[in-house]
Formats: sequence, structure tokens, C-alpha cells
Amino acid sequence: MRVLILGTGAKDHAIAWWFSRSNLISELFYAPGNLATSTIATNLPDVDPSDKEAVYEACLKHKIQHVFIGTEEPLLAGMIDFLQRKRINAFGAPIASLKLEGDRNFARAFTDRHNIPTPRRNLFESSQALRNFLMRHEGEHFVLKSNTIAPSRIMLDSSDANALISFAEDLFKLGPVLLEEHCAGLPITVTVFLDNNGYLALPFTSDYMYTSENEGVPTGGMGAICPIQLKPHLVSMIKEQIIEPTIYGLKVEQLSYKGVLTFSIIMKNDNPVLVDYHVRFNDPASQAIIPLIKTDVAEIMRAIEEDRVSSIELDVSTESSVAVVVASEGYPMKPVIGKDVKLEYPFLIHNLLHRNPLIFTGPIAGDDINHIKTNGGRCFTIVGRGKNIKSANEKVYRYIDSIKIDGSWYRKDIGYKFFLSENKED
Repeated sequence: MRVLILGTGAKDHAIAWWFSRSNLISELFYAPGNLATSTIATNLPDVDPSDKEAVYEACLKHKIQHVFIGTEEPLLAGMIDFLQRKRINAFGAPIASLKLEGDRNFARAFTDRHNIPTPRRNLFESSQALRNFLMRHEGEHFVLKSNTIAPSRIMLDSSDANALISFAEDLFKLGPVLLEEHCAGLPITVTVFLDNNGYLALPFTSDYMYTSENEGVPTGGMGAICPIQLKPHLVSMIKEQIIEPTIYGLKVEQLSYKGVLTFSIIMKNDNPVLVDYHVRFNDPASQAIIPLIKTDVAEIMRAIEEDRVSSIELDVSTESSVAVVVASEGYPMKPVIGKDVKLEYPFLIHNLLHRNPLIFTGPIAGDDINHIKTNGGRCFTIVGRGKNIKSANEKVYRYIDSIKIDGSWYRKDIGYKFFLSENKED
């Protein structure tokens, strides 16, 4: 099997690493790729992953049999529809299904039709209408989001009406905004593979979305832990109230597709509430999930192609993982790029040894291991694996300072609340 992966971030590096471990893949290509992916795949640096014609030409040139898309830009460009018309197997959401993520108001109407629990919300098309509403509800806690896909999940979670109104000014440039009730509780990320007949759920994760504990600025994700140990009846509730009604809704509304769907869920008083759909893998949840899956990803792809993914028995490690993101100075508002990256250890061979943390690269630039610079916000994801969350956490934080970037930062509490609760149970 000859596979092309499209993407640029750390989650795409993690996906490529997963494919590189398959026994069924004869050659792996990555567009555009970077210094790290060159050790596990053939980079195609001149191929823009959102350029349909360029991707198609690369498929012909390299005799690609499957194209895997786990990130948003190629999907938004209509890559799936285009490649399928060209009779090339491509996994991901087509244009019709992108509305689940790209139009939150549509997604909320979809959940209403299928009785899926979501936060109370209002859609506003003008700043004056938003202002009038917030003045009537002064002091109440809301989450403000763009109705469309926005980079790094830009949102504001606040009870300050003036702050919400000010934050909305830039969001209105993208279109209407969605104002939702604040839901307090444990965040859960559920990722599933889809085909036309069913789904395969991957281990549940919990993401850390803010710059600091319980406060700070929302980000694209600063860390994740996997798996989340939920009581069986809570897992059943998530499946019965959110996952399965969604799968049914996709089928009856002719939105089913072969690819990935991610559910962002809040456990509010032990009741699951769907916060968002993502028609792709999430970052950094993916970096935490993928290292624990033993099943050959090519087997999963074949099952999706044949509409039998629900029959796959997923083989998952008994270990836990903790993923921590190293971000550039200024992230998430204005990340500083062009900073030198100094590595204490050769991370390009680091991922070959199980006892080491895994290193997945985000936006970095450079052709030489000794001359790397930052090129965006979330530059590296460090993933530790261990017998429990505590040991995985220790592996990450023992290693993380060996990546030296002037002004960089990371959260220092990823996984703490989970292994503290493990100790209490002991």
C-alpha cells in the first residue's frame, strides 16, 4: 500500500509516525513534510496540501493508492470530493459534511433534530444585538465563538460582558458569532473512524485548552492525557446520547463519510454535553491517542474502504500517555517565529526507542538538525508513556527542558489532577 498524508502540524507528524509502523505499507509520502518527517516518509516539500491539482499530480507521479487527511485546510479546499472524482481513495470529510464543523449553527440545528445534548446558545449577526443581549444578562458566564472554523479554536470564556463584546469585534469579521452557556466539568475528547455502516471509537482523552489551570486564554490545546477512565455507565451515556445519534443523523441526512470525526464533550454533573464536532483529528489529543494503539492503521484503512470498520477489534496498550505542548513566546495571540531551537538530544532517532518520550514536531523550519527555528505557535508535542498517568507525566517533564527555545513556554500541570485522583483511589 502506497500512502500520502497531507498536513503540517504535530498531529500530522503523529499520524505519519503511526502509518510508518505499519507492516502493510510499502511506501509513505508526506506533503509538505519537515525535518522530522523526512526520517519516516518521503517528503514532498513542493506540494501544497491544499492545492488539489498539485496533490493529484503527486498521486499520479508516486502511484499513491490512499490519501489520508487528518487536518482541516485540505478538507476545506474540497480535497476529498476532488480526489474521489479522480478515482483516488481518500479518507476525510467531503464538502457537504464540513458543515458539522464549519457552521456551528448548522451543527446545533443538527443536534436538535437528533436530540443530542448541547449547551444553550444564541446566534448573533450584529454587534448591537450581541451587546443588547449581554446587557440583559450581565454577570452571567458565557462562551463566545465564531460560527465558522477559526484557527486554534479561538473563543472567549468569560462573565465580563464588555470583554465579550470587545472580543466579538474581530469574530464578526468572519461572520455571525455563537454565544453559549458556560459548561463546567471534565472535558472529554472522543475520536472515531467512520464509514458508511458504522464507527470505531478510539480511547477517550481529556484536553487542556487554556494557558493556565482553570483560567487564562483559550488555545488550540496545550496538552492531553489518555485514556480517561470513566465509569461504565458514563461511557454508555456518551455512546447512547451523543455518538450513536450522531452516526444515525449523518446517515439519514446523507452526510456519512469515510474518515475521522471528533467529539468535544463536557461531562456536566456526570451528564455528557456536546460542545463541538471536528471532522478531523484534534491536536494534541491525537498525539496522546496514537502511541497507545497497537492495531495496524492500514488494517483500519482497509476496513473503512470496505465499510466494515465497526467490526475491527482495536488492540490498545494498557499504558497511559501524557502529551505536553511546547509553544513559542507570544502564543496563542502573537507567536514569535524565527527563534533558534537547541536540542540536547537527537530527537530524530528519539522516537525509535519505546523508553523515550515521543517527539512530534509542529511548525519548525530548517534543513539541518543543528539549525532549526520556530515557524509558528505550537512547535513540539512531547508524549510520555508509562504504566499510569503519573509515570507518563514524569517521563515528559524529565525530558521537556532539553528542548531549548528562548521565550518558549508550556503548562506544568498536565495530568496532575488525574494521577492525584489515582492516588486517592489507592
